[in-house]
Formats: sequence, C-alpha cells, structure tokens
Amino acid sequence: MKTYIGAIVLFLLLIVIFRKNIVKTAPLFLLIFILVSAAFVYDNLAGSSPPSAVNTIKSWLSEPAEKATAFLGNSTSVIKIKKKTIIDAPAINQFPELPRGCEVTSLSMLLYHAGIQADKLTLAKEIKKSPEPYRVEDGKIYFGHPNEGFIGDMYSFDNPGLGVYHKPIQELAEKYMPGSIEDLTGSDFEDLKIHLSDGRPVWIIINTAYKQLSEDFFQTWHTPSGKIQITYKEHSVLLTGYDQEFMYFNDPLTGEKNKKAPINAFENAWVQMGKQAITYIR
Repeated sequence: MKTYIGAIVLFLLLIVIFRKNIVKTAPLFLLIFILVSAAFVYDNLAGSSPPSAVNTIKSWLSEPAEKATAFLGNSTSVIKIKKKTIIDAPAINQFPELPRGCEVTSLSMLLYHAGIQADKLTLAKEIKKSPEPYRVEDGKIYFGHPNEGFIGDMYSFDNPGLGVYHKPIQELAEKYMPGSIEDLTGSDFEDLKIHLSDGRPVWIIINTAYKQLSEDFFQTWHTPSGKIQITYKEHSVLLTGYDQEFMYFNDPLTGEKNKKAPINAFENAWVQMGKQAITYIR
C-alpha cells in the first residue's frame, strides 16, 4: 500500500512539473498511472509482499543468460558447453585414391553429417588448385600457398605436393551449403567445444603426430603471397568430440572413427598449425 501511495505522489509531482505541457504529456501520465494501478491490483490479488511484479522482474534478471537469449533464436542463443560429447559422423578413408587428400576427405565427412552427399573424389576435383610449380633455386624452395589452392599432386606421392588450408576448403563447402559455413579460424580452442556440444563436428588442420612439432619438421617456402613455414606432417581431421582427457576425431589417414589424442597436446598442435577450423550452421 505504501508503494502505491508513493507512486501516486510521484505521479502528482510530475503533473506539477509538466503543468505547462499537460495536454501533450497527458497520454504518458495516463499510461504510467494505469501500469502502476495494474501492478498494485495484481500484487494485492496475489497477496505478496514485497510486490510480486517486482519479484517477477528480479527473477527475470537473475535467470541464466542462456535462458534469456533462448528467445532470440538459434543464431544468438547461448549453447552450454558439455563436459563431454561424442558425435556420430561418418568415417571415410582417404586411401587408396587420395594419398594427399585428407582435407577434402575430412570435408566430405563434415558435409555428409550435415546431410549433403559430397564424396571425396568429387571434392578432390572441385577444390581450387594452386598453379604454382615446384622449383628450387639458390637453395630456396618455390611453391604455392595452401590458402590459395591445393598444392601439387593429390593423387600420388611420386610428384611434389602438400595439401590445402581452410580458405579454399571453406569456399568449396559454401558451394554445397551457401550461407551455412562458419569459419572458426583464429578462435580459441575452447570455442570449438561450443560447436561440438551443439552436435556439429568441426573440420580442422592439425599434424599427423597430434602434438606440437619441433622446428626441425618445418621448412620455408617462397610463394607469390610471401614466405610461409610448412611441414610435410600437415594433416586434416574431423573433430567429433572430447572429454576431460582426450579429443576425439575421425581420421581420414586410417579411416578410424572417434580416434582419440591427449587434449593438451592436440590443442598445441592445432595452434601451431594456425588455428584453422570450419563447421556448418544449422
């Protein structure tokens, strides 16, 4: 009751202050009065003290963020990171057809999980290729840049080659899922778990040791885009899950499903290879 009397006093005070413009401001004051009255009637009927309307507002503000943003739709909703998760995604072996085709094979797995029929051989033909030939001059290696297209021969180890990085892979994925591919490159490692928790596997660049490599495994290439450090242990897998100790992934090198590697070592390897990752948006 005291709250209601105070509101009326404030209402009258506002009328005095804005008396010269009372005609223009009357609708606003009327609205305020109706809202205050409605809250008072509601609270008295509910028999609550302090007013239940106030309590309701306080409860809304104290709810977790994910409950509040849930009303905004999937694109902005907060996804709770699970303690562990495993995604059932198809495992595909890159061999025997694609000795250097781990990236397109992992992409094939990602697209199949999204419901898109895209086999590895089709993707191998469609992936953008770098036109730069391999050559060595004055002890320097000249070759293409993996973010400009696939480097060298994907089908045989008899010829020079390496692989491809996330940019051409993202471009190819966009052809199959326009507007639904998200580039996670540069994200924190923990951010990958958000997408895994949402049931979406993640395509990444890693190395075949699944741990940080020493500098001995890297060499400098001179490309049209500048110098780049590369390793022939470069690899791509499809992340399918994690727990407190391990990361789980489908490995195109062996065709193994939900293979595991120690999580800290795996993270260090991913960071060393440039934090490259993509996934799809539901």
